[in-house]
Amino acid sequence: MEAVTRGVVILGSTGSIGTQALDVLSRHRDEYRVVALAAGRNTALLAQQARAFDVPDDMARTCADDPDALAELAAHPDADVVLNAVVGFAGLPATLSALRAGKRLALANKESLIAAGPVVAKARAAGGGEIVPVDSEHSAVWQCLRGGRASEVARIVLTASGGPFRGRTMEQLRTVTRADALAHPTWNMGAKITVDSSTLMNKGLEVIEAHELFDVGFDRIDVVVHPQSIVHSMVEFCDGATIAQLSMPDMRLPIALALAAPNRLPEPFGALDWSTVSRLDFEVPDLDTFRCLALAYDAGRAGGTAPATLSAANEVAVAAFLDDRIAWSQIPAIVEETLQSGSGNADEVSDVLNADREARERATAIVQLCGRSEATDGGARES
Repeated sequence: MEAVTRGVVILGSTGSIGTQALDVLSRHRDEYRVVALAAGRNTALLAQQARAFDVPDDMARTCADDPDALAELAAHPDADVVLNAVVGFAGLPATLSALRAGKRLALANKESLIAAGPVVAKARAAGGGEIVPVDSEHSAVWQCLRGGRASEVARIVLTASGGPFRGRTMEQLRTVTRADALAHPTWNMGAKITVDSSTLMNKGLEVIEAHELFDVGFDRIDVVVHPQSIVHSMVEFCDGATIAQLSMPDMRLPIALALAAPNRLPEPFGALDWSTVSRLDFEVPDLDTFRCLALAYDAGRAGGTAPATLSAANEVAVAAFLDDRIAWSQIPAIVEETLQSGSGNADEVSDVLNADREARERATAIVQLCGRSEATDGGARES
């Protein structure tokens, strides 16, 4: 029998997830064919990737400001798997397009599912597409759920590394710099996600994502800080059994699983050497210092457009921090103030787009006030 070659589209091919996905695919050229690539603005690397994987010029595109082009590539007729590794809310059109076209969506773009959960669910139901998560935590849960039925799940436990600021007090965090926030102790990620890890917003967004992916209530989704980043998440079942997925930090493992599921590719990405693993530590997160996690729980429980508002406000605040326009400690205050406008229904794409736009406008105005306040009083605007 002739081997079946699966077509793959990679959106965000020049970023951290995209380049690691191509590394995985380079080992399986007989089983997978890259049919399209999309990048932000790194045209040189994109061209190099296209040549290496024989992608036609018109199917290797820079789409930084063109969500419609991303959506078009996500519905490529020769694609079996669409890896959405676009950063931020800009990945929503591609998520919807892939699902409506009945593709497997290897989802690394958590913001689209978080902001538009009900809309994404409609697209999945209408087109018959499936979502296999690429985030290490949700991939871990996805794997653990093989050990029992959905009705047997007591709770999901997501692990967090704690980021570069684990154990610090708010007073110690008032003067941290961009470089400090980007110095993640265990993972090599893009700037936005790394800052989100430092505030624990990344974990808050993952709580909402877990709710949408696995249909588990927020009261049954817990977060524990696990600095070694070896246990990637756990599922506790109704009989008290807990199943965990363990491996060394290596994003190629969940990427490979999303490409091949339900099968596994044979490379041992992140295999553990148990002779070197001396301890596994777990801590309760400090919600007073890292308030973004609590804000995400609040937005998730509020539902409607609140998660879209949370995600948009956070994107604006993180971008301002990376541009040195606000202090790290102002990020949660900006998100919280933006959320105070309340939430509406999120039944249609237009609802989500309007909520995203309005939240960005409000958050941008708050950022500008923060900058003026700092300029006049010589210090950071605190909540």
